[in-house]
Amino acid sequence: MRRLARPPRLPALAVAFGIALTLSAAGPALASGYRYWSFWDGTGGGWTYATTGPSMARPADGSVQGFRFAVGKDAGDQAAQPRAAADFGAVCGSTAPVEGRKRVAVVIDFGVPPDAPAGDAPPQAEPRTACAQLAPEGTAAEALAAVAKPLRYNGAALLCAISGYPEQGCGEPLADGPAPTATPAAPQAGPPVNGNAPSAGLLAGLAAVAALAAAAVWQSRRRAR
Repeated sequence: MRRLARPPRLPALAVAFGIALTLSAAGPALASGYRYWSFWDGTGGGWTYATTGPSMARPADGSVQGFRFAVGKDAGDQAAQPRAAADFGAVCGSTAPVEGRKRVAVVIDFGVPPDAPAGDAPPQAEPRTACAQLAPEGTAAEALAAVAKPLRYNGAALLCAISGYPEQGCGEPLADGPAPTATPAAPQAGPPVNGNAPSAGLLAGLAAVAALAAAAVWQSRRRAR
């Protein structure tokens, strides 16, 4: 008796990644933005979206680190930059160097009222600047803590509040929130690994690659039978 061919079955790995791809692609459609603190490196008077978190970044003496609270669609390429120049001299020029310590300029932009959570407001309209002095191995998080306490983190070490702002919340997606504040003139590439907001695009890309790889393996095994 001739055996009937069984319908092909995709491996469980491919199915799982297909589901992940669907969920990742649907994420941006469900959330109009995220309200969070973004983290920036100052270079040449301008800003570059940081590719590591403040607790991992170890800025050199003479560096500028920026923080901006805003609503953005995604991290990095659509996050709003600090509204002050990344100017080390303007921030730390009057702070005398100390032996065995480094100086790091810190720029903190609390954002604009439309981006504030309900019932809250930015503590000041203009960005705040301060010169932090810390040990040579000090991190950007330590520089921030030296000049802008109290800080608030969540259980996943995500930076939620600077100088107590905002009082509540920590990077939640906004289903019907305000439009993103602004976009940088030159979009920054790279995944948002600075600990401030999720990147649905990155997850979707990884899921797509994995799903295609799994499908290719299944196809090669099918031909070998």
